[in-house]
Amino acid sequence: MDLVVDANILFAAIISRRTTAYLFFDERMQLFAPGFLFEEIALHKGEILGKTRLTSEELSLVLEVFAKRISVVPIEEFAPFLPKAEKICPDPKDAAYFALALWLGPDAKIWSNDKLLKNQKEVKVITTGELLSLLGTN
Repeated sequence: MDLVVDANILFAAIISRRTTAYLFFDERMQLFAPGFLFEEIALHKGEILGKTRLTSEELSLVLEVFAKRISVVPIEEFAPFLPKAEKICPDPKDAAYFALALWLGPDAKIWSNDKLLKNQKEVKVITTGELLSLLGTN
């Protein structure tokens, strides 16, 4: 199953280190993200460190582990899909996730807990709870 990982999912995995984090290592999924995902995480480093009580070095190690599971796709690869993504995406700041999903193909889904993203019919968006049900692990 091809899944585009929204930043809110990676935040949840790092901060909670529970179910969401374990799902990242389920081999039934191929995980993808736009090239800026880890830059976005870096912008919130202070907040993440405060919520997790990890040291900066520990956070770097955690991010390295997640980075090994996520195929990061440069925006140039899926840029031709951005115009369509901008038209269908309910939240303009998330258009790159939609463009990447469109580039991956009709079976790709976006893994996000942002329910607003479900307000369209072009790209399937699934929450962590829905993913657990789909995988039969809940």
